Amino acid sequence: MELLDLINTGMQWIVAPIAAGVIFMYRTQQTHATQIAVLQAVHDATKEAHDREFKEVRENFKRIFEKLDTIELALRK
Repeated sequence: MELLDLINTGMQWIVAPIAAGVIFMYRTQQTHATQIAVLQAVHDATKEAHDREFKEVRENFKRIFEKLDTIELALRK
């Protein structure tokens, strides 16, 4: 009977807390993985929007410089 008491005590004070800690760490890791995935999606969307806006600005500058070139040519004539 003493061996069973020792096993019961070991399960109660060693195995159960370790199992609870492992479960807690697993849940925390899953939460972090979800948060990282959301942040990555937000980052990708922001990067795409920034790239699109940058392309529009670059095209607008090209148009402005083309207009300035035509004005300069008209003034030189």
